Amino acid sequence: MNRRDFLARTGAIAGLAATSGAAKPTGSHVADRQDSERLIINGLDPSVLSEAYVNLQRAAGVNCWHISMDALGSFSAAYRFVDRHPQLVTVVTTVDQIRAAKQQGQLGLLFGWQSADPLSGPRSGANDWWSAVSRTDLRAYYQLGLRISGIAYQITNAFGGGGIDGHVGLSRAGRRLVDEIHSLKIILDVGGHTGDQTSLDALAISSGVPVICSHGNTRALANSTRNLSDRLIEAIAKTGGVIGIVAISDFVMRGKEMANVEPSPLGTVDDMVRHADHIKKLVGAQHVGLGPDFTHGMSLTRDYALFGPDVMDKGPRRYVKGFESVTELPNVIAALERRGWTRPEVDGCLGGNWARVYRQVWGA
Repeated sequence: MNRRDFLARTGAIAGLAATSGAAKPTGSHVADRQDSERLIINGLDPSVLSEAYVNLQRAAGVNCWHISMDALGSFSAAYRFVDRHPQLVTVVTTVDQIRAAKQQGQLGLLFGWQSADPLSGPRSGANDWWSAVSRTDLRAYYQLGLRISGIAYQITNAFGGGGIDGHVGLSRAGRRLVDEIHSLKIILDVGGHTGDQTSLDALAISSGVPVICSHGNTRALANSTRNLSDRLIEAIAKTGGVIGIVAISDFVMRGKEMANVEPSPLGTVDDMVRHADHIKKLVGAQHVGLGPDFTHGMSLTRDYALFGPDVMDKGPRRYVKGFESVTELPNVIAALERRGWTRPEVDGCLGGNWARVYRQVWGA
């Protein structure tokens, strides 16, 4: 399907949703109709920031890209890119800015961390989480545009356990981190790369604010430590949060029973959508988004030791057939429709659900 057909299709979805009388999802976390009609959000994608990839996303109709950042240098590089390409991309920190970027034909660039490692270190360093009053750089990163933050990436850090250390809970520094994330109105990102117990501990002290998993599939369908248990999905949904479905084939297909299988079976876009459907049936479609985790411009080799054989095979990274690129978004829409998702539910998954959470936390 070409770009014209895709945009026509998504436009038809929005228009028909306003007149069809289809029932809206019930509950206190229903996606804002205006957002779901107008916005397509790439909920997590660590690809290299380049003119080519920005244009691919714009051609696919994407309005906002949650890009993974690192320490200070990555922010400097991103702002240099924006300065060179103001007609293509702009940094966004509110939903209103995402809408404004769409109206200007720009891709909104949303900064996030997959872990808080840039803030980790000894008390003698730049970040002291252990003193009576924490002294950290998080406020500075907020001023640079950071609006989403994870806790740990696969292994234990100063704040808590990573995905392969699921038994490790949130540390004292981690509790300070979660408190400061919420006080600054940054969105907390748990699950996936952050371990089970740390995620549950963080959720337990996050009352009254939505918490997300930017990119994680369901353990019920692929039983690996990289995916989310039903208990964690339900805990995230209880906050009003959203789980972003991942397109990496291993995270769709592989589990503990495949630890000795090489390579993993190659999944399809329909297999990926089964994970979205599981979340829908468990907690509601309003808690599902897209966090495809594409790595355009990056190496296809992976750190096998950091994930383990229950999570991935030893081969290069592969994406599910039918959603190997952001340009294949129409295939995701078709797969959702085949599973009986209504037009408003599809619109919510494409971006409306993310936009609702963003607005609730950021306030605009």
